[in-house]
Amino acid sequence: MNLSEHSKRIILIMIVACQLMMVLDASVLVTALPEIGRTLHLSTTALTWVQNAYILAFGGFLLLGARAGDILGRRKTFSVGIALFSLASLLAGLAPSASLLLAARAMQGLAAAMATPSALALLSVSFSEARERSKAIAVYSAVAGAGGSVGLLIGGMLTDLISWRAGMFLNVPIGIALLLMIPRFMQETASKAGRLDIFGALTSVIGMTALAFGFVQAASAGWESPDVWGSIAIGGISLAAFVWIEARAKEPITPLRLFASRTRSGAYLGRLLLLCGNYPIFFFVPQFLQHVLHFNALEAGLAIMPFTIVQFGMMYAMPSLVNRFGNARILIAGLIIAIIGTSWLSQLSADSSFLSHMLFPLLIMGCGAGMIFQPFTTLGLAGVEAKDAGAASGLVNVAHQTGASLGLAVLIAVFEMVNRSAPPSDATFAHAVSISLVGSVVFLSASLLTVLILLLPAERAKRAFAAETQKAS
Repeated sequence: MNLSEHSKRIILIMIVACQLMMVLDASVLVTALPEIGRTLHLSTTALTWVQNAYILAFGGFLLLGARAGDILGRRKTFSVGIALFSLASLLAGLAPSASLLLAARAMQGLAAAMATPSALALLSVSFSEARERSKAIAVYSAVAGAGGSVGLLIGGMLTDLISWRAGMFLNVPIGIALLLMIPRFMQETASKAGRLDIFGALTSVIGMTALAFGFVQAASAGWESPDVWGSIAIGGISLAAFVWIEARAKEPITPLRLFASRTRSGAYLGRLLLLCGNYPIFFFVPQFLQHVLHFNALEAGLAIMPFTIVQFGMMYAMPSLVNRFGNARILIAGLIIAIIGTSWLSQLSADSSFLSHMLFPLLIMGCGAGMIFQPFTTLGLAGVEAKDAGAASGLVNVAHQTGASLGLAVLIAVFEMVNRSAPPSDATFAHAVSISLVGSVVFLSASLLTVLILLLPAERAKRAFAAETQKAS
């Protein structure tokens, strides 16, 4: 695809705008959750579904969305996804009840699943030269990583100044602008005959939703409840059925050959575990700020900005760092830094203050997070053939969204177990948040272990092979 530099810049801006919409939507309501709970009469546990309704539909249908882009054309799928997302955002902002809000959030997730993999695939096609693709992925990854924190600030500001509903309306003009620009600047990719693997998509959605429901249900009903183990069993059976279907389908949404690469498999697993630990932090920390330190929504959003600023700042150093040290070594350093910062933050108590106990851990975490997302994205797309580009980009995002939803489900169960063990108070709430953040450290450590076992040896072997080849020539 021969494009001018101007056209490439415009396409990158459009893809980044799309990614920002999707990431913001997962986080813009976080600082507004206490207000949503009061307005729509939802408990802390029930509030997790305001997030999970979106990210489960997003993660569950991403593979189908990626396949639809391959079959129908990526620009067309991208356009339909943006249009549906804008409509769902309008409905979410207008929702008069919790059930309608959750339905609109699920619709947003489905729309995001159509738009996001096509956006990443269009990025790969539009930036074919290795160096310019690396720079484009760096920008994309920075938005994916830091956009959530920006959403916390925007959500807090809009909640305090207008209403939590304004965060949903914000997507509508952005979506309309993108729809007007797409026909002018984006070229359609070649479509191909094929089938959509509906059963594969349904089993994956049912499996992930059932697992998340089981963990969230455990938070309110306890682990002895038959509903909990029944949901977890349904989730496991559904995901096993998904693998069985994909192994036998003529045109699977997830070609299992993508997992034949140790590098890609390690990148998907490492990213999933990373998000299991990272995403819930930005559910619990704003709640701690508002419930224990009595910040308002805007102040809670501003309190996250040190993390965001450092993470964005790391974006500019990433291309040279990766070129010098390689993706795996940068991942190891970034994860270690993130673990140190999260461990420090997990020491929160009712006597903590923001400046003394939260500011520096957030700065450290931002530095670590800024080093992680680009390498995981690059390694998740490593060595992918053109015919599998959509599926591979879908898996990158599936790992991201699945990790976020399952991590939040697991840690909200931990939070509620601790929170119910003592009479309600600021000290009890703070202790529950602290233990939940320890859970985040466990997930981040598991991600680091994955990089050490799967990705570092693969990168060493690649470097050794390149050195031998250079000597031979």
